[in-house]
This record gives sequence, structure tokens and C-alpha cells, in this order.
Amino acid sequence: MYPRLLTLPTKHHFFLFGARNTGKSALIDTIQMLINDSDKLFIMSGSSARKLKSGGANLLAGRAFVYNLYPLSASELGTDFELDHALRWGTLPQVLQCDSDLERQEFLTAYAHTYLKEEIVNEQIIRKLDPFHKFLEVAAQGNGKIINYSNIARDVGVDSKTIQSYYSILEDTLIGFMLPPYQGSFRKRLGQKPKFYFFDTGVTRALARLSTVPLVERTHDYGNAFEHFVILECMKLSDYYRKDYRFNYLRTTHDTEIDLIVERPGLQLLCIKIKSSRDVNAADISSFRQLTADIPDSVAIVLSQDKYAKKFDHVTILPWRQAVTELFTDVDSI
Repeated sequence: MYPRLLTLPTKHHFFLFGARNTGKSALIDTIQMLINDSDKLFIMSGSSARKLKSGGANLLAGRAFVYNLYPLSASELGTDFELDHALRWGTLPQVLQCDSDLERQEFLTAYAHTYLKEEIVNEQIIRKLDPFHKFLEVAAQGNGKIINYSNIARDVGVDSKTIQSYYSILEDTLIGFMLPPYQGSFRKRLGQKPKFYFFDTGVTRALARLSTVPLVERTHDYGNAFEHFVILECMKLSDYYRKDYRFNYLRTTHDTEIDLIVERPGLQLLCIKIKSSRDVNAADISSFRQLTADIPDSVAIVLSQDKYAKKFDHVTILPWRQAVTELFTDVDSI
């Protein structure tokens, strides 16, 4: 077992949510009564708040805190962490216990199947599984891209409103999250729809039917997987360390993109570009340098596989693991 970064209270009742397995909302009334009549500490776990909210439980009317548990982070894995392994197979605890690629592939395929059967069918929130099954594959293939509801609806064979409801289900069952476009005042910003990211790189590849395909460094797929993984690391640590940060992305009319814009109370706006290169040069980030130069009171950084920090103009290139730790834990912020 790996030690987890999430710190849980010892004097308060709380919910612990994480992907997979359904909570039983019928227990909430009983728990409410026991909380009122006993001095016991209750820990309630589950993978979806949908039934709690729809049943009017309202998370025990504020009597219990809410925390989220994610797949293992690089920090939690410590010296056992291997980037290429994490990009291809993800970091679910059971994946790390598998002894071979075939076993890992079979587990992730079964995980996706179990999710369909247990999370969706048992919650009785989908009438027809076939379109939703197809949606999962299409959504996984479009992971990290700006959502085009109409195009996805056409590919799946349903209407756009149904696709929006499908994404809501993924959010409610903690299978992924929306990354909205940056809403700050900025003259080059182009209003966009959100992006969607699944909660684990391995599950994403399994849903997209790519588990059998190796990831090769310096390819487009490798770069996408690296970006996905680093964004997940940022989100995990920010949540675990109770940072009240807001995450967005920005894309201009010329398709120049900032992968993450992080609004940090009391600190400068953080503009992040993620590149899987081991030696980022000035030409690689020319558009990013020009774009961020126009954003006042901001810090521009590139997270990469470079071994050492370096700087081009106002942009600092940092080893991704060092930067994520410094930015999103209790280490002094950049």
C-alpha cells in the first residue's frame, strides 16, 4: 500500500468520494440519526453524489465534510513512479499490482465494463446502453479537446442535449471533469466550449480501445498523454492540499493555447504550457511567449521533461515533477 496525500479529519464526519462503486443513498437517513444520537465518527464513501442530491440528503445538511480520492499521484508512488508506465496504464492502485501488460490490459477493459454495468445500469440513469457505450469511446478519443456537442451527437446517433447529459453523468460519477475556457478580460481570448478530461490516463486509453497500442515518445499521442497526466497531477495535489485554485484553459483565434490558466487567490495568475520534450528551446514556445507577454500580472511557465530549469525571456521552463510539487503543495509557490 502506498501512503496517500489526502489528510482526513479525525473529529468530523465526512464523505469520501472517488471513482467506481456506487454509494447507497438509503443509508443516509440512518446515518443522520446515528450522528445526532451517538459520539461515533462516520466515514461514508462512494463514487457518485447524484443519488444523495436527488434524494434530498444534501450531504447531511452540512454535518459531514466532503473529500475526493484520486488514482495515485507521482508523489504518493515515490521511487516506484515510472512516467511511461503511468501514461500508458494510469495509476489506479490495482493496475500497479498487475504483473504483466496483458493483465493490466484485461483489468482496464474489465474496469470499463464494470463501470458501464454497475455505475450506469444500477443507478438507472440511462435507458439505452448502446449509445452511451459508443459515447464513452468517442469521448475518450476526444479527451482533452474542446467539446463539439453537435459532432459527437452525430457520431453517437443521439441529439446534442443527450450528449450534454452524458457528460453530466461522467462528472457526477467522478469519471472526469470539465476544464472551462478562461473568462478573464483578455483581448485575444476567443469564447469556447469546455474541454473534458477523464480521471485516469489508463482508463481513458481503455475506453478509446488503445490499451494494446504502445506509447512512443516524440509522437502526438505521447504528447497528449503527457499533457493529460500532468493536468491530472495538478488537479489532484491542488485538491489534496486544499488550494482554492480555479483551473481554466485559453485558446486564441489563431489557435495559440495555454494548457492551464490557474487563478490563485493572493498570487499572480499562473499560465502553464505542458510539453513532453526533454529539451525545450525558444522556438518551441514562441507563440506561448508572445501570448503570455500580453497578460498582465501573470507568471508563465512550461512544464516539460527537461532535467534543469531554464528561461527564455519571461517564460521559465521547469522539470514537471518539481514544478507540480512546488506549485500545488505546501512548498513555497512560484
